[in-house]
Amino acid sequence: MTPLAALQQTLAGEHAAVYVYGVLGGRVSSSAHPSLATRIRSAYITHRGRRDQLTAMVRTAGGQPVAAEVSYRLPNRARTPDDLEAAARVTERRCAAVYATTVAGTSRSERRWAIEALTDSSVRLLSFGGSPDPWPGADEL
Repeated sequence: MTPLAALQQTLAGEHAAVYVYGVLGGRVSSSAHPSLATRIRSAYITHRGRRDQLTAMVRTAGGQPVAAEVSYRLPNRARTPDDLEAAARVTERRCAAVYATTVAGTSRSERRWAIEALTDSSVRLLSFGGSPDPWPGADEL
């Protein structure tokens, strides 16, 4: 995979993450579940920022950034607090997987950036009740 293709794939993943967290944020009660609402809001802001960074990185690499889809399928029905946390875990696992691919397909500053994003997604996964993984994003290991 070329570095540009890796960045485009990761941008597509971030488009999906921003969408999912936007929906989750609309379904969580800030008064009934303030901690969950804060974690979802933080994830949304982080992924939106990463999406914007990736858009700039793709342009710098000479590409036309991949557009977001009209909508994305949610990981589950996302109705209860447990559903919301489970959806966030799936989203962070998926993000870790695309960042692991980006780490493998890039070098220098893009690779450092992807390693930081992979680490952040892995830590965020833990905050939503996920399990530690010695090789986050690389299920084959």
